[in-house]
Amino acid sequence: MTLTASMPELLQRSATEQVALVRAGEVSARELVGATLDAIDRVDTELNAFVALCPERALAEADRVRPGDPRPLCGVPIGLKDLLGATEGLPTTHGTAAFGDWVADHDTAHVRRLREAGAIVVGKTNTPELGLRPVTENARFGATRNPWDPRLSPGGSSGGSAAAVAAGLVPLADGSDLGGSIRIPAACCGVVGIRPSTGRVSIGPDYHDVSSGVGVDGALGRTVLDVAVALDAMSGYEPGDRHWLPDPRRPFAESATSDPGRLPIRVAFDAPNGVPVDAEPRAAAARAAALLSDLGHDVTEEAPDWTDESFGPAWMTCGTTSMKHMVAVLERLHGRPVDPDALEPATRAWLVDAPAPPVIDYLEAGERLFAYARRVLSGWPADGILVTPTLTRLPIEIGAPAQAGVTDDAVRFSAFVRVWNVTGQPALSLPLGESAGGLPLGVQIVGPPGRDDLVLAVAAQLEANAGPQRRPFTGDAR
Repeated sequence: MTLTASMPELLQRSATEQVALVRAGEVSARELVGATLDAIDRVDTELNAFVALCPERALAEADRVRPGDPRPLCGVPIGLKDLLGATEGLPTTHGTAAFGDWVADHDTAHVRRLREAGAIVVGKTNTPELGLRPVTENARFGATRNPWDPRLSPGGSSGGSAAAVAAGLVPLADGSDLGGSIRIPAACCGVVGIRPSTGRVSIGPDYHDVSSGVGVDGALGRTVLDVAVALDAMSGYEPGDRHWLPDPRRPFAESATSDPGRLPIRVAFDAPNGVPVDAEPRAAAARAAALLSDLGHDVTEEAPDWTDESFGPAWMTCGTTSMKHMVAVLERLHGRPVDPDALEPATRAWLVDAPAPPVIDYLEAGERLFAYARRVLSGWPADGILVTPTLTRLPIEIGAPAQAGVTDDAVRFSAFVRVWNVTGQPALSLPLGESAGGLPLGVQIVGPPGRDDLVLAVAAQLEANAGPQRRPFTGDAR
């Protein structure tokens, strides 16, 4: 991959830095978006992070941004994940040919809010079919490659978004996270990714209570402050939301630039239910713990009460039923039945050909998971933070086994992250150092329910004291 855009250094800036330059009139939004589109044209042929672009609209929107624009994301180019979320004028395919090319006449709530904040959508990013795998590969668009090593996967299911941010194509992108799908690719690609608290970001207007609030939309960016600004823009109640939280006491961007004070911080190196954890992810978490201790926090090695052999079967039952339901929701939304012959074989076998679990089994599985959540949260301090490795392993090669569904291979990626989808807690993956082979390592920071502000403050403090993180080399301009 080679980037020879006219302003390659500008594209390496954070979203907040790009906003400051546009607002000051030092660069125009059109120049910024034009450089972004040129970079995508040159780099993405190999990377394959984007599956659809809207260059004319993006440039037209950029032309309307003027110096002094007060909006928090004025002129910033962003990518949007090609899964579930509606984007006016752009196709949403969910990484499959089975639903055709649905082009919405409206934006999903969080997309509308990002655009109102001044962000400029340049295109949709790749995802595995229906978001079902921890890698970003599908039969329709092919595999997205990791900017750190094109032989490797960027993770999934928000892998296109993570790869685009890591490669310097856009400074921000959205993602969705039902079982780690923001944090897994964030760790694989060395970017920041936040799964907000359940109810922080609306899933309206097209979805209502799919997956019982387990799935949420969030942001991926180059810095903690970037995702905090994005979360400020994305958050807020929409009429009819089944899960919602009140607005924070102050903007998340302020929390990301404030001292969190002395906090009780637990660190856990062993994953729930004995899932093996490799040495290098452990070392990243140990480094985070040491840095936080040096910063004055009360750090102890202690895992939550999160081991439960019933979790896996209950997760499988709920996940299977939720995804079968999602197929029905998409059929209704798109006004057409799914084409089973256009689905990948593993997806068809799981979501079409196999019988659905009985309703009582689904409800019982949900009760088990939410009883598990009550146990994990029992006694969690109001200002308590948990630090873990984000992943149990390093990224895998393109084409390596990673089947749809709850497989042993998928659990190696999701063991540390899916717990918080059940409890509804905010969780953020922060890049912290590299493996011996030069791949990024991620640590996960988990906060109390609704305390996205605390997670962002601790992550920003850790980021500031960890030293600069190396960026992947994707051409002679890097």
